[in-house]
Amino acid sequence: MTTALVVVLVTLLLSAWILAIANRLDRLHVRTDAAWAALDAALARRAVVTRALLDPELSAAASRAESASRAERELAENELSGQLGALDRTKLPPALAAELADAEERVVLARRVYNDAVRDTLLQRRRRIVRWLRLAGTAPQPSYFEIAEPASPSDAVLLRPRPSARVVLTDASGRVLLFQGFDPARPQELFWFTVGGGVEDGEELRDAAVREAFEETGLKLAPESLLGPIWRRRAVFSFDGETFDAEEWFFHATVDSDLVVDTSGFNDVEETTISGYRWWSAAELESTEDTVYPVQLAELLPALATEWDGQLRTVR
Repeated sequence: MTTALVVVLVTLLLSAWILAIANRLDRLHVRTDAAWAALDAALARRAVVTRALLDPELSAAASRAESASRAERELAENELSGQLGALDRTKLPPALAAELADAEERVVLARRVYNDAVRDTLLQRRRRIVRWLRLAGTAPQPSYFEIAEPASPSDAVLLRPRPSARVVLTDASGRVLLFQGFDPARPQELFWFTVGGGVEDGEELRDAAVREAFEETGLKLAPESLLGPIWRRRAVFSFDGETFDAEEWFFHATVDSDLVVDTSGFNDVEETTISGYRWWSAAELESTEDTVYPVQLAELLPALATEWDGQLRTVR
């Protein structure tokens, strides 16, 4: 009798705990949706104020940003930010300049609130109990919104160009090697990414890919063994307080399953900001709650097992 009561009590406590977690996750999803709606409204107001400047190029950029899909929204909004940053505001009517500055400040604040909500939601979704019991249900996984932020709303938004060469390393089972890292400014936000890095001045993309693969894994690839570039990804991201306009070119190479990854070639930044690595299957990428770049890697990975058709594809 006592044992039965203990079992019932434990079951009730466990059920209450799980229910509390599910309720918190639901509130976080509601918070994220509300934060996105606020960010979307702030971006829309900025577009309206921009069109009031009666500049054809700025008006066109504002319209492109407003009509862009969610996948293309970041790039379109950052292009608008860049054009607004180059605007000579001393020639604007004071009231219009003040309204534009206010609209830009609201975008900055709304973006921070939204990304904070995304961070908290992802942290909750990654808990083992949430994943094991599928407490997230059918709610889509939220993603960060990366948009350049000026030091103050009236400052120019300077995006530092960063071409990079990346290598999608797959083994005989079709798994891909990914590193896990973080931005020093936001160490709690972990993400996974492929082998590769920035292209040095005067360096060819293929040579950069070979060099990066050797520095990060110890693997010596022959330049002719690289397939591609197969993908191109354009993204704006912040790292350690600096904002980059990244253009990533992806090559593909297949390696033996017994490859021993040697990270002794990491530079100081990589040593500090890369916390681990592992091989991922497409199924694991499809089901994970972790942040992975490129975002489409799960759907793109299986196609690498077939013969490349020579087409360069734009990916997210």
